[in-house]
Order: sequence, then structure tokens, then C-alpha cells
Amino acid sequence: MPDLSAFPITKKWPARHPDWIQLYSLPTPNGIKVSVMLEETGLPYEPHLVRFDANEQTSPEFISLNPNNKIPAILDPNGPDGKPFPLFESGAILLYLADKAGQFIPGDAAGRYETIQWLMFQMSGVGPMFGQVGFFNKFAGKDFEDKRPRDRYVGESRRLLGVLERRLTGREWLMGDAYTIADIAIFPWINILTRFYEAGDLVGITDFPQVNRALSTFLARPAVVRGLDIPKRPQAS
Repeated sequence: MPDLSAFPITKKWPARHPDWIQLYSLPTPNGIKVSVMLEETGLPYEPHLVRFDANEQTSPEFISLNPNNKIPAILDPNGPDGKPFPLFESGAILLYLADKAGQFIPGDAAGRYETIQWLMFQMSGVGPMFGQVGFFNKFAGKDFEDKRPRDRYVGESRRLLGVLERRLTGREWLMGDAYTIADIAIFPWINILTRFYEAGDLVGITDFPQVNRALSTFLARPAVVRGLDIPKRPQAS
């Protein structure tokens, strides 16, 4: 049985199954990427909810695993060389899990790097831009009288959606017939943009039929349905 006692995070979030991957997360787009990936691969894992309303992401225990105090993070008791391995940053985690499971990333070098290219497209563009649209449309930014910052991020989000629309034309998924970590990274962000952020009309989402088609297919996958709600948020009292 792996010994995780050297990792302070296991004091705050004890592992009931220390031989499983430990997931520390919240069902945000970046968190959902990893929960969906774990559900898709079938790798055994144990989810732990990191409550932002209690600032648990800034606790010493969480920061001991991720000094950037962001979710998600994992602790794999059976990492490289059979040793426990901590990892943060959702893109890095997707790559690690794909390699560990031997799934959702092409085996040939060219296909692998092309998939990573689209993963980086999400990390550098889609996530940051869609997040800003959410801030200006749903959260505190909506009260700003000057709409130029909002419109800047809306325009850039539309441009990114156009890139995806062109890429998906004639393809089932971003890499063609193969469903990969690029799709697992991108579609949770499109889902939150249109649903939770309520910005579908703002970005003109109906102008991107291929994006909508692929999003619907993604959301219908059983592993995605499960992953969207992992870790479960506490019920309101």
C-alpha cells in the first residue's frame, strides 16, 4: 500500500483509497477537464472537493501540493518509477493521464504534437478569454459602465470560436475521428461560456454550428455527464 503521509495535503483531505489517484478539485472548467479525463480512462481515483468559499485553495496543505493555489491538482501514488507523484496545471495533468492510460492522444509523434498544439490553444487563448467574458458578463465586471473591456474580450472570444469552427468543419473532433485531450480541454470552456456565464447571445454562439454540434456530442458522452459533477459541491442548507 503506498505511503502518502509525506504529503501534507493528505492531512486535510485524508485518502480513503491511498492506492488510487487523489484528485483535489472543484467542478469548474479546468477541474472538469481532469474529472472527465479520469472518468474516460477508467483510472481509479478519489475526488476531494476544494472549497473556494472557505478559501481552502489558499490553505498551507493545498499550497504544499500546488504553490500556485489553483485547482485542479493530483497526487498519483503510483507515479514514475513507482513513486508518489504530485502534479498541478490541468493541461499537464491531461498529458500525464493520457500517457499513463495510453488513451486519448495519438501514438505517432506528429499526431501527438498536433494534439498538444490544440491543448496549448485552449490553455493560452480559450480559457483566459472566455473567463474574462464571464467576469464582464456575469460577475462584478457587468457593473462597469465602460463596455470597451467587455467588448474586447467578446471580440477575441468570437475570433477563437471562428478558429474552432474552421477546424471542426469536416471533422468530428479537433483531431478528426479521434477524440483526444484537446477536445476534453476545450469543450468544458465552451459549455461554461454559453451556460453558466450566459454569454451565448453575447458572443453569437449560433454563428458557429460546427462548434455547437461537437459540443452537443461531447456533452452526451457518459463520462462527461459524470465528470461535470465531480467533485460534488456541498448541498445548500
